[in-house]
Amino acid sequence: MNLTLRVLLSAAGAMTGFLSGRFVLARSAVPLQESLHFLSCCILAGIVAIVFFLAAGYILRALENLYDKAESTVKGLTIFEAGIAFAGLVAGLAVSFFITLPFAKLNWLGLSITLCINFLFGYIGLAFALWKRHDITGTLHRQGGKLLDTSVVIDGRILDIVKTGFLEGHFIIPEFVLAELRHIADSADTIKRAKGRRGLDVLNSLRNELGQRLFIDKTTLPEGVEVDAELVRVAQRNGYMILTTDYNLNKVTSVQGVKVLNINELNNAIKPIALPGEEMSVQIIRDGKEAGQGVAYLADGTMIVVEGGKPFLGETVAVTLTSVLQTAAGRMIFAKPR
Repeated sequence: MNLTLRVLLSAAGAMTGFLSGRFVLARSAVPLQESLHFLSCCILAGIVAIVFFLAAGYILRALENLYDKAESTVKGLTIFEAGIAFAGLVAGLAVSFFITLPFAKLNWLGLSITLCINFLFGYIGLAFALWKRHDITGTLHRQGGKLLDTSVVIDGRILDIVKTGFLEGHFIIPEFVLAELRHIADSADTIKRAKGRRGLDVLNSLRNELGQRLFIDKTTLPEGVEVDAELVRVAQRNGYMILTTDYNLNKVTSVQGVKVLNINELNNAIKPIALPGEEMSVQIIRDGKEAGQGVAYLADGTMIVVEGGKPFLGETVAVTLTSVLQTAAGRMIFAKPR
């Protein structure tokens, strides 16, 4: 294979040398006989062919490296990113088309120049698109992203929520929020310092969990502007939602038309509907698995196992809740007759 490629490169060199000789000698001030003209072209073709043959090893290694690099790059691209790269290539070729129009009448020399310019601008367009693909995809994906404020990062529950997979899309942490966390972590106050360091630990865990779904917004805090006010402005400008546990920020952003996801409100929405020690009336509708047990159900289908409830089968009795068991399959409540 190497020998075949060397021969092909040598042939290409011979053709290049011969045509170059003809082009130069045809425009020479000293006219040559046809035979001498042809001999000179052949000599030049032989020299260029030898140069190409000797340089073939370097050229082949460069092509192999280029192929390996291109293959690894393509394997790491998504379909959308490949589309961005193709668009960059097309844009580069479109620019080169207008640049090479004046060379269309220069015969083979114009063709050579055109090919070189097409290759150069096509490569520039492709390389630029690949270089900026993360910025392009990030800009598109971050529309509707979740903007993290300082309180929700320090709170830490956002990490557990993310791990469950309930929150999709991209998450954005502004540069000025990072600066505030670092400032809190360096505070002389022991409690504040612990909170700041906890927030930084949560951020590192979020980065590991989210990967490329976590972005850093480079917006800095203007002098004299509060963090919450700048957070709202960034959310309005980019169409973000704000993730927070701050009650006051929740109220302010709601008035300004920014969607807010408050972790505390989420916690209230999913808090247990029953706690140990509470009393309620239930109807025992069937036997339990263990001896003497009765089983009742809440309106949402939650099963209540009543110890000693079997004698009350078919009756409505008052019970006291003893424990609540939360599993991946759902909630189970244990109780005993009051």
